[in-house]
Amino acid sequence: MPVSVTVKTLFNKARLLTGGFPEVKLSESELYALLLLICRDLTWHPSRIGLPIPISSVPQENYYLIKPDWFEGHSGPPNAKALREAIEAAIEIEIDFGMYFSNLCSLHKRRMKFQKILSTQPKPTIDQVGSRGLLEYGSYSDKFLFNWLVWRKWVFDLDNRSGQETGYLFEPVLARCLGGETIKAKDSLVKRIGEGGEPKAGGRQIDCYIEEENLAYEFKIRLTIAASGQGRWGEEKSFPKECVAAGIRPALIVLDPTTSNRLEELRKLLLDLGGLVFVGEDAWRLIEERAGPIMASFVKNYIKPALDAASEFDTTILDPISMTWSSDSVVIQIGETKHVIKRQ
Repeated sequence: MPVSVTVKTLFNKARLLTGGFPEVKLSESELYALLLLICRDLTWHPSRIGLPIPISSVPQENYYLIKPDWFEGHSGPPNAKALREAIEAAIEIEIDFGMYFSNLCSLHKRRMKFQKILSTQPKPTIDQVGSRGLLEYGSYSDKFLFNWLVWRKWVFDLDNRSGQETGYLFEPVLARCLGGETIKAKDSLVKRIGEGGEPKAGGRQIDCYIEEENLAYEFKIRLTIAASGQGRWGEEKSFPKECVAAGIRPALIVLDPTTSNRLEELRKLLLDLGGLVFVGEDAWRLIEERAGPIMASFVKNYIKPALDAASEFDTTILDPISMTWSSDSVVIQIGETKHVIKRQ
């Protein structure tokens, strides 16, 4: 059957992750596997949208527990044309199927990209980190100090990349669930304002803008006393004021229910300005209500499990860690569990 331009565009965007090294392109096998998972989530038989039954059964465990080999292990998967036709058929049944597919592909691509980052993130050179030893030189042996500097710089670089990639994934997914869109700073109606009220150059990114409701949402996974302790706290407080100056109602979503002085201060500021604040279960409830049943299922299956597991972790009791670098791998051992990162 003919496939619409909308579905072709959706398919091409869902398949490719460009803009920054390393790039990712999902194979037909991976796309087929992701479509099978969506059919499983929605309790649809794959044949309902024209997909062949896979030789290997579709795993019933959570997506995060599925072995990576399963996604690439389908021999003779449908070609790109057949996959596009299946998406077209699914959207005719359920309009939000396209959004579900797009979000799941985004999650899978970002996870694949980060595995490549782990394999390719360069080991820092001593020229990059040597001067940082001035604050600790003499406190340890030279061998200990410079090992410590190289390791912590590499871990910091990975953590920074992880934060970037999570933000690129997280904000558009939540924005789609709320029925809005992410607005880049250069295209934003919200302009920067100085402390004295004078205009400043540039706009402010909006995590989720809902035009018909004139609402600008700011997303936070958590907001603790340390989260905005230095220069960023002024940025946090200025956003709602700049929204009001632009004639837009500000709203804050904080997924972690942990309270703090910073959170309470920001909550009061937004409410005083006529804004909205959703924290913890109130935030999840809003997202699920706005998303509708199909996208609420996506949030339940793919977003909440990882965040819920993190919120239950006790940081007061940490297992010992060791890290070993060889010519072709990095071995990380935490407690009794060992993980090997193959290096390119």
